[in-house]
Amino acid sequence: MKNINAKQFVLAGAVIPALLLATAGQAAEKPAAQATAVPAASAAPVPAGAYTLDKAHASLLFRVNHMAFSHWTARFTKFDAQLQFDPRDASKSSVKVTVDPKSIASDNAPDGFMATLAGPEWLDAGKYPQMSYRSTKVERSGPNGLRISGQLTLHGMTKPVTLVATYNGGYAGHPFDPHARVGFSAKGTLKRSEFGIASGIPAPGTTMGVFDDVEVIIEAEFSGPPLKQ
Repeated sequence: MKNINAKQFVLAGAVIPALLLATAGQAAEKPAAQATAVPAASAAPVPAGAYTLDKAHASLLFRVNHMAFSHWTARFTKFDAQLQFDPRDASKSSVKVTVDPKSIASDNAPDGFMATLAGPEWLDAGKYPQMSYRSTKVERSGPNGLRISGQLTLHGMTKPVTLVATYNGGYAGHPFDPHARVGFSAKGTLKRSEFGIASGIPAPGTTMGVFDDVEVIIEAEFSGPPLKQ
């Protein structure tokens, strides 16, 4: 039951009973009853502690400017993260992320294109089989904002990268999900040339190529400590 989401609760708790009531109403000509309410999440505070990535509710995207015509978008499909989270003190929070560069994917890619990007000219995933990010400092920025400073290891090189994140909220647990849950959205920008990936960067004064700046876009939910009974 843990992986059932709120939309499925609504479908199970509202649509199916409504269909049954409508069928009965055709014979008895009785008004339909209201759908049963979805049980509310726990009102207890979100606990501090260790959280693991809910991979079914996470995405890791990146965008690069292509010839100033569009921002080509791709993703990595295999990644993991461990979060130490304290909602009351951001400085006690930290995150570690690992990414499989061979899992790079995009929509409608030509045959062999993803293999080229994973190959020696670009990510060189055979030589560098893992990308990683480790936070070094987490600071609160506004009511729900976080500034995450960290070290990104990419293409065999480690450089500082900052992420600007939004804490989207969480709960201590739910009758259908008896663990704490928190969610975040985050963005950051890096220059790929600083990590030794300079292939295709436009010559100065031109736009013919793939620009140096890479925008990283993250959406993630994490599952944490069990709900205290």
